[in-house]
Amino acid sequence: MRLVRLIANLGYGSQRDVKMLLKEGRVTLADGTILSDGDKADHADIHIDGEGLDPAQGSVLMLHKPAGYTCSTSDPGRVVYELLPERFEYRNPIIAPVGRLDRDTTGLLLLTDDGQLLHRIISPKADVPKVYEAELARPLTGEEAAVFASGTMMLKSEKTPLLPATLEVLGERRARLTIREGRYHQIRRMFAAVGNHVETLHRVSIGGLTLGDLEEGEWRLLDATEIASIFKAA
Repeated sequence: MRLVRLIANLGYGSQRDVKMLLKEGRVTLADGTILSDGDKADHADIHIDGEGLDPAQGSVLMLHKPAGYTCSTSDPGRVVYELLPERFEYRNPIIAPVGRLDRDTTGLLLLTDDGQLLHRIISPKADVPKVYEAELARPLTGEEAAVFASGTMMLKSEKTPLLPATLEVLGERRARLTIREGRYHQIRRMFAAVGNHVETLHRVSIGGLTLGDLEEGEWRLLDATEIASIFKAA
């Protein structure tokens, strides 16, 4: 791929904008050697204004999503792209959320521009467990675990039952729930169906991947080993 197109696709501007960056000598190698459009260089060695390029296409990011942000580019309120470099919203292809966390749900959110990987993660066939911790409005009754694990639970407006889910009681009004699919507002609707209300919801892990010490509102690039861990049960 030509240098102009590569940089433009990363959201640094139109191809015309990038040509101007090159003309001004702002695109260099790490050692300061000025690059032109016909030059070839490793992604990791290309700098703009002395800073390395944003992650290459095909990357996977992990974001610790705070409450109050939607997984959208067009919502009138706050969106997760505000937590990333501004350029990320203009990449081609865009780095998109892998599944969605609703506005009030916090925790582990993956983003990628690798469409095949995205669909592999969210496909029910991948059987990737997703673990959430919920704070509830009312005490647990003790019957929820059996209902959620039954494989026969139906949600309103759904035509097929939910896959079995595992519930672990953490306190009178706290629970950890592991699901292997991702229907619309699934966990909130599951608890509503048994007469409770989710007050806070936090995604702890996806497969074998956890947030670790990543602070709320922060993001980082995943390496190949971490991406592979998504497909390994925690």
